[in-house]
Amino acid sequence: MTQAQLATAVSLDRSALAKVENGLRRLSAIELARIADALDARIEWFVVDPPPSVVAHRNQQDPGTEDSSIDRLIEKVARHVEFVARHDDRWALAEPAHRLARPESPQLMEDRARQARSMLGLGAGEPLVNAAVRLASVGLLTFSFDLGVNAADAASILLATGGTAVVNGHLKVGRRRLAQVHELGHYLFADDYAVDWRIASHDDDAAWESQLDRFARAVLLPPAGIGALWAEMRDRGDDLRTAAVKLGSVFGVDMATLARRLRELGHVGPSDASAIRAVRTTRADIVEFDLVVNDDFAAPFLPRQYEEAVLRLYRTETVSAARATDLLFDAWAEEDLPELGPLPESAIWKFVS
Repeated sequence: MTQAQLATAVSLDRSALAKVENGLRRLSAIELARIADALDARIEWFVVDPPPSVVAHRNQQDPGTEDSSIDRLIEKVARHVEFVARHDDRWALAEPAHRLARPESPQLMEDRARQARSMLGLGAGEPLVNAAVRLASVGLLTFSFDLGVNAADAASILLATGGTAVVNGHLKVGRRRLAQVHELGHYLFADDYAVDWRIASHDDDAAWESQLDRFARAVLLPPAGIGALWAEMRDRGDDLRTAAVKLGSVFGVDMATLARRLRELGHVGPSDASAIRAVRTTRADIVEFDLVVNDDFAAPFLPRQYEEAVLRLYRTETVSAARATDLLFDAWAEEDLPELGPLPESAIWKFVS
């Protein structure tokens, strides 16, 4: 938005807005409210410092760089999460047992993935189920919103404690899970701020994003799990397509991710990997193979711990109904909120002491 566009939207002369930006003119409360509304921001965001990672990210951008929709959304998520954590004394984000050091080779990245799986409480070959809960246990809260086909796949940001991630809910479930675990990599390696446009589209094995793609595949498809199961399926006579569909269902990944993982572990050659990549799971497959139907991070998705904390703030009248639905990203309507009973007489001391 240009200065002229904003000035028009808030009924100010452009020269007056320029003076505001340069600290030469005061704003009335009504003018500030209009600016907040025009910029889809809350008034307190103008007077409360944003998370440090947001500031660092802004400082790294060239002047005039256009923010993507996910940039603005991850900042909103970060501010909301920090607000709720600050006001709800029963909830706080966790921290990982330790941060991971950046590896110097693909094999060391496999080792980092094993460490991450251990932090998540996963066995050597165990599929990652209840991903949102598992990742919240190490302090990463995941939100999912349908941002459309032209938006980034995911983004993440470190907070003073823990971190948050946003996944584009427009992606299919296997890609959502891959994107989410990719953001787990950013989080555990302590990358302050990340916006990932097309996850798993990198071919340069030395590039950091490519290494994080491998990390995500290794977390979702551990060698001990898929190696034994793939061999068992093939030995009992399952054809390539059937084995791929079943394995993808067990571990909750898309066929492109499965094909690449089987290829990098040496279980299939280039032609079989290409054939697996072209497979599409059908409704008949779900019925005939009794597949697990996974819909992790279907949009809109909010972490359960976060929803519970917002409801506590509402029940104690720390926030209004309108503020509660705002904190819940309008995934809840006001009529979805619980009815509030009368406060006990002793509650008066909260307001007068």
